[in-house]
Amino acid sequence: MHSLLIDRLRCPRCGPDFGLILLADRVEDHRVWSGVLGCSNCRERYPVTSGVADLRSPPRAPLAVAAEPKPSSREEAVRLAAFLGVTEGPPWVMLAGNRTGPAGHLAALVDGLEVVTVASGLVAGEPLAGVSSVVAHLDSIPFRNATFRGVALDPGDDRDALDEAIRVLAWGGRLVAHEAGEGLRIAVVVRGLEVLAHEDGVLVARVIGPPSRPLFGVSLPVLLGPRLDNS
Repeated sequence: MHSLLIDRLRCPRCGPDFGLILLADRVEDHRVWSGVLGCSNCRERYPVTSGVADLRSPPRAPLAVAAEPKPSSREEAVRLAAFLGVTEGPPWVMLAGNRTGPAGHLAALVDGLEVVTVASGLVAGEPLAGVSSVVAHLDSIPFRNATFRGVALDPGDDRDALDEAIRVLAWGGRLVAHEAGEGLRIAVVVRGLEVLAHEDGVLVARVIGPPSRPLFGVSLPVLLGPRLDNS
């Protein structure tokens, strides 16, 4: 995990207002390879092992090794970069759930970009350059509001995961949702995003103001975050 991401982490138990403090055992080239992340509010501790931060809310089951993801091509990464609207770093993007496969190709494709993967299981394989891996549940993404320039995931019918993905997007940031039907498109519009494209099961939307959550049919702002000047 890149050391600059530590300031953007938040405690999964206590919420976006409570950050985490790192007690590092090994840091090389601005990357944390081992150590412990702690919350000063609830005193919970989250381990960092082999560069992977386990930020699942307690109680945590032992971390299992998941199957290798489907091989990803450079062409897939190029397509994803276009959807996300990224041409250069250093802003961060997040690939979540079962959409983490292109992370290595995407990081290599866009100079200076750090790709953060968030999944509920640890994927086998060697650490990838330009990729920070986090183990977490998508209904409680352990990052502060407005952290990412882009987020790609497959939320399905999980509206909590959708709300979390929108919460961590900066103004002007893009949401890329795969296997997206009409119901998801409507849910994104209700939450205050602008739909840029929706075809072949891929929905691309942009945060144009404070993201909102629906409450009894009315959209209410839930965050104020930085605006992206080059989006």
